[in-house]
Amino acid sequence: MGRFLYPYVSAQMNYSEAIDFLFDALPMYQRVGKAAYKANLENTLRLDSYFGSPHRQFQTIHVAGTNGKGSVSHMLASVFQQAGYKTGLYTSPHLLCFRERIRINGVPVEEKEVVDFITRHQQIIKEISPSFFEMTVAMAFDYFCRQQVKIAVIETGMGGRLDSTNIISPELSIITNISYDHTEFLGKDLVSIAGEKGGIIKEKTPLVLGRMPAEAEKELCSMAQKKKSTVALAFQSFEPAFHTQTVEGTTLMRFKSAKCSVPSAQNKEDMVTVRCDLSGDYQKENVSTALCAIQLMRHKGWELTDQNINEGFASVVRNTGIMGRWQLLSNNPRSICDTAHNQAGIAAVMTQINQVPWKELHMVWGMVSDKEVDSIFPILPKSAHYYFTPSSVPRTMDVRKLQTAASAYGLKGEKYSSVKEAYQAATTEAGPDDMIFTGGSTFVVADLLKALGY
Repeated sequence: MGRFLYPYVSAQMNYSEAIDFLFDALPMYQRVGKAAYKANLENTLRLDSYFGSPHRQFQTIHVAGTNGKGSVSHMLASVFQQAGYKTGLYTSPHLLCFRERIRINGVPVEEKEVVDFITRHQQIIKEISPSFFEMTVAMAFDYFCRQQVKIAVIETGMGGRLDSTNIISPELSIITNISYDHTEFLGKDLVSIAGEKGGIIKEKTPLVLGRMPAEAEKELCSMAQKKKSTVALAFQSFEPAFHTQTVEGTTLMRFKSAKCSVPSAQNKEDMVTVRCDLSGDYQKENVSTALCAIQLMRHKGWELTDQNINEGFASVVRNTGIMGRWQLLSNNPRSICDTAHNQAGIAAVMTQINQVPWKELHMVWGMVSDKEVDSIFPILPKSAHYYFTPSSVPRTMDVRKLQTAASAYGLKGEKYSSVKEAYQAATTEAGPDDMIFTGGSTFVVADLLKALGY
């Protein structure tokens, strides 16, 4: 790959200029796709050496997986934060603001920190031409070290083995699930994808696996065995038994617990009850995975009381600022957005949509250009009214192409020039007993939340 031309970096740079530098000078996968992908850790290791390996100064939990890794990461961070630990959280992509990616105790990194980082280290940036993701990981690790966090929850990007976060030696590794996504980079079958995600498994480091297809689970267990790492299957330790939405908008969940240590069981059946403010039905699998991880961290000596755990799950949104997961935007008509963007994630969301009472369904829908529509369009409801839209990132699928491809699967609707325009049309058409769903791409949800003033 050729070197990028970098704009002049002024010592008096402000935050807006610093962000423009990051977005414009460093190739970013979310914006440009394949051109930003680095199939090695060379730049990451050079940056790590330059910064003095800051990740060695705090403990970590490493979270990978096709779906759910963001939710699980935020859940764990909320619980550790509730327990009084100074907790770092690194996630991607962001929805509204770059600073969302790097948080301590739920507070995004300060603008001044971002500006100072770019101005202090512009020489190494120009020297090695890192990707946006490589630079952001280095920024996060440096920030967590200087702020002396006790533990940081680190979410991978798309993969694992070659992910820039994969230089850490975590207390615990987690792989939430395996399904099809980013197959151009990770492989065309589930075993290959599992092999890439399983690259985060470290020698003699416990591994938590969420529910996933048998062939993927088998591959990951084999990889763990070679690393002499113990494996905990979350759905065996905490099997989802019941869930319901409360009037407050939270999700009440009950789990059958094989080794019930979190929170304390109050009856003979060893049942665990959790109230979570992330309201998607699919969150029961993520809560199961997070509970299993918490159990193992307790066994390793981390002080996480039942009260910490209960309050942490009940306050994930408040503690961490997570957005875009079955997020309620309004009632009458009910309006929901969700960042699900691959076959498995969208299928879970469609299941919940079909469980919600509505008279007519309105779908504000957009996708990125490299997404395999043939696996997604068949699971979308043909009876819905569609409002096809591009998002504001360069990778967005051309709206005419999107409408034409959807039409071939019996999905009918009009095209619009922006998410804001499409959503306004949906709200105009929808009656009080209807439902509006906005999704198909993380960036469509981001554009909507910005348009609504979040």
